[in-house]
Amino acid sequence: MTLHTTDARAAAPAAAQGKFKKQLTLTDLTFIGLGAIFGSGWLFAASHVASIAGPAGIASWLIGGFAVLLLGIVYCELGAALPRAGGIIRYPVFSHGELLGYLLGFITLIAFSSLISIEIVAARQYAAAWFPSLSQPGSGDPTLLGWGVQFILLCIFFALNYYSVKTFARSNNIISVLKFLVPLAVVVTLFAFFRPENLTAQGVAPFGAAGVEAAISAGGIIFAYLGLTPIISVASEVQRPQRTIPVALILSVVLSTIIYVLLQLAFIGSIPGELLSGGWGDISRQFSLPYRDIAMTLGLGWLAFMVVCDAVVSPGGTGNIYMNATPRVIYGWAKAGTFYKVFTRIDSQSGIPRPALWLTFGLSVFWTLPFPSWEQLISVVSAALVLSYAIAPVTAGGLRRNAPDLERPFRVRGFAIIGPLSFMISALIVYWSGWTTLSWLLGLQILMFVIYVLCRKRVPTGIVSLRQQVWSSLWLIAFYALIMLASWLGSFGGIGVLPHPWDTIAVALMSLAIYYWGVHTCLPRANFSGDEEE
Repeated sequence: MTLHTTDARAAAPAAAQGKFKKQLTLTDLTFIGLGAIFGSGWLFAASHVASIAGPAGIASWLIGGFAVLLLGIVYCELGAALPRAGGIIRYPVFSHGELLGYLLGFITLIAFSSLISIEIVAARQYAAAWFPSLSQPGSGDPTLLGWGVQFILLCIFFALNYYSVKTFARSNNIISVLKFLVPLAVVVTLFAFFRPENLTAQGVAPFGAAGVEAAISAGGIIFAYLGLTPIISVASEVQRPQRTIPVALILSVVLSTIIYVLLQLAFIGSIPGELLSGGWGDISRQFSLPYRDIAMTLGLGWLAFMVVCDAVVSPGGTGNIYMNATPRVIYGWAKAGTFYKVFTRIDSQSGIPRPALWLTFGLSVFWTLPFPSWEQLISVVSAALVLSYAIAPVTAGGLRRNAPDLERPFRVRGFAIIGPLSFMISALIVYWSGWTTLSWLLGLQILMFVIYVLCRKRVPTGIVSLRQQVWSSLWLIAFYALIMLASWLGSFGGIGVLPHPWDTIAVALMSLAIYYWGVHTCLPRANFSGDEEE
């Protein structure tokens, strides 16, 4: 990753700089949140969750919803107090310095840009049920024609986001209304075939507590839930952000939790009993496209048709949202001072950060080139997303220490409990992703830390010295290293020296200590240097 240089700074003349336009309403923002949450997750996760956790997967959805709600409440305080474009990257810079923003910017850019591609791939995989020539037989990978369809969809989303944020919002509102009709139809129809005995077939929790935990990360649950950051990313374009952001965040999480739980319950209860004779572990293979396959099994061809139609609309709509959110993340990273300044340029007519949008488009196309199936990348992206979310409680706690006079229109009550609890749950979700995912993902983050320090002569220190930046970021590096160690020793893909549930308990206690370390090593004073409101 390259730090910005003098040449890059010179590439952004003040005369070309526009401003974000405050055009988004509460309805727009709520639909952005719900639309980001309801993408490919609901279309694929049900059978994976059932295979990993059995009927107890319903508890996995509740735990995941609770975790994201806690993080959403923390973001309510941050978003209402500092409604900034790309806020997810900029808040850590305010509280702990540029180095933390650099680390978060790198992993968030990977997660967000690859999310666009994941949603497009999901739409293509479902469409292959009608047009088999879009996917290679037996693998789910795209054919040349399939890749061409993906590329055309990416071009459409790029065009929708290029001209104005209101054009994007209107298209997203229409798509969001359509994409919720089918999940509701699925719930109502499948409950007509509900078999209560399925809830105890092979036991309520055939794979124990470890299965419930693993389903949250590996089953796609946390991936399905994480749609909060697009709301934060467009904060500079929201009307009355102090009120609108908290309401939209909480509404998005609560409504999505209710729908996801009902969908999982309907899926588990409608599986024909004879298909469960071999246990739950084979369910994901039998129902690789869960709701389409269960509809066909039950003779509901019309419902299968609706699901496939929605399978193109839902992931496509979510991909469109992340095509909008990712440029704001890039803008926030550049604004924080550790990425090329050219990406802070905003078109004066449209209010769109177009250089950042072009980079987003290029990355989204790149991720489709060697892209594997949806299932193969879900753990990686889930872990990357949770890592980007997990820093928020530490940031909020740090800002309460070094910016106590900051006006907080939405102040979280009971933060002394909610802050450490939300960080602890986030750490567990990351740990449950398994050693295979974490060994390289966290290792790469530690490598980026080393690169930053070695390039110290090119680091724009501003009012925060490099020594202070390193001191305020050591807690995160320690967190990465300890999670990797626990993952290697533990029962989630590790060597099993630390058995379950002791590994989970150890990670929880370790993360609690790291949280207080992070909060107490924030900057002496919040770094709002150069933070003019857009």
